[in-house]
Amino acid sequence: MGIGMQIVYLGCSGTTPFEAEAAAQLLRLQRFGALLSNCRLAIEALRLRSGEPLYDVRLDLVTATHELTPIGRCAAQSAEEALRCAFDAAEKALQTAAFASGRRN
Repeated sequence: MGIGMQIVYLGCSGTTPFEAEAAAQLLRLQRFGALLSNCRLAIEALRLRSGEPLYDVRLDLVTATHELTPIGRCAAQSAEEALRCAFDAAEKALQTAAFASGRRN
């Protein structure tokens, strides 16, 4: 069974490109399926004083033992760029966790 993902949109509507990018990024984490059970993704659209959009993306991972692991926040003028940043951070955190668990065994 694969890793599940819940997406919450704040200040914007979910669109096909957002969903497609999130699904593509989730595929990167599938190799860590033994460590994860779920992801929680929040995409918030903010407006800068200049009127330019800013997307704040937060990604939380739910481990196989049901512990919540916040990954952090990424902000960018493009939602897709912010998504990639958040999943980059998640992939690095999971690589570190996988390495640490391998060393304990």
